[in-house]
Amino acid sequence: MDPMFIGLIAGLVGLALGTFGVLAYRVSEKQRQLLDMDGDEPGLPDGAAEVLAVVGRAFVVVDAVDGVVRASPAAYAYGLVRGHTVVHKELLDMTAGVRRDGVILEKKLELPRGPLGQGTIIVQVRAAMLGEEYILLLADDRTEITRTEEIRNDFVANVSHELKTPVGAISLLAEALESSADDEMAVRRFAKRMHKESGRLAALVQDIIELSRLQGASVVQQGGPVDVNAVIAEAVDRSQLPAESKNITIVVGGRTEEKVFGDQDLLVTALRNLIDNAIRYSPPNTRVGIGVRSKEGLVSISVTDQGEGLSAEDQERVFERFYRVDAARSRHTGGTGLGLSIVKHVASNHGGEVTLWSQPGQGSTFTLRLPEMEGPEAGHDGDAALPPAAVPATGPAGHSTGQSAVTPIPRAAGAEERGASA
Repeated sequence: MDPMFIGLIAGLVGLALGTFGVLAYRVSEKQRQLLDMDGDEPGLPDGAAEVLAVVGRAFVVVDAVDGVVRASPAAYAYGLVRGHTVVHKELLDMTAGVRRDGVILEKKLELPRGPLGQGTIIVQVRAAMLGEEYILLLADDRTEITRTEEIRNDFVANVSHELKTPVGAISLLAEALESSADDEMAVRRFAKRMHKESGRLAALVQDIIELSRLQGASVVQQGGPVDVNAVIAEAVDRSQLPAESKNITIVVGGRTEEKVFGDQDLLVTALRNLIDNAIRYSPPNTRVGIGVRSKEGLVSISVTDQGEGLSAEDQERVFERFYRVDAARSRHTGGTGLGLSIVKHVASNHGGEVTLWSQPGQGSTFTLRLPEMEGPEAGHDGDAALPPAAVPATGPAGHSTGQSAVTPIPRAAGAEERGASA
């Protein structure tokens, strides 16, 4: 048989087989789609998707086998869902309980933030049926609120503990004084110790009151232009007595013509606490240096002592409430453990910061950095004041009145600078 004829026949057969295969594939695809459509689960109830879109909470919708049907971006951000899977067993237990009992469940859960690390998130979770096929999980992030409550409770507990120590000491000394009424030397000794403990108690109560006042203070509403040089002078004057008792010289170096926006009394309190802290932990017959400088929109006030310095571990915790580097030494020096915490709050309320440089055996330098004030009241002799920020004055409901409210604003903080020291 002619080879050409055989090739032609083979080509026609191949073409027929290819055409048949394409047709068979298309028929198969159409049948599969029909089967998939017949097997689809019912969708979400009417209006549910629209409500979930505006509910304002993280949500997860799961089906009868706990597969994720729909989830909000927040649910993924919180780590509740990964892919199409609910991550945490506690959430699956809640869906099982709702599915079993048909009731709404609500729990407060502390869950791992992610697959690695020790971070956790605290969420208030509500689980309920959504139609006949689905279960809805609503999650509200309560981490920040819970942490705030814990801090407040810790603060109250710490205050109670700290107050008990001097109060108990005064009570015991009073009993000893009463039983030693005929011993003049004992009376003098106990009276002297009572005077010391009462002074410690008074200082602690004052610091607690000051810290509470700071947490409710609004520097933005109550503040004004503050002369930094006047703040330093007043703080130094208030610290002269404790310095003289240890024969410590306070040396002030530098001066600034720039003003800051804030509360002068609070700034004096913060700086006095830094100076008192330096005096308390400096050896007798030394000096405490105070330096001030202005650079790149920041006023820096540094307080340097000649004490023993701080370890890296102590530097990380020194601004915590009631934290003492050496509790026994603090009792001897009269520290309350609140001074540096007050400084930190004052700096934060003024849009600034307090930083620490220290090396064991080389002393410590605390630097309070505050943004310079801009506006007509911030000018000084020889320099033109920068123009204030003019913003539209607003009336009720935020509508513009057509006038301008002129408000002096601080320069943005963040410039890098090493603290000055005298």
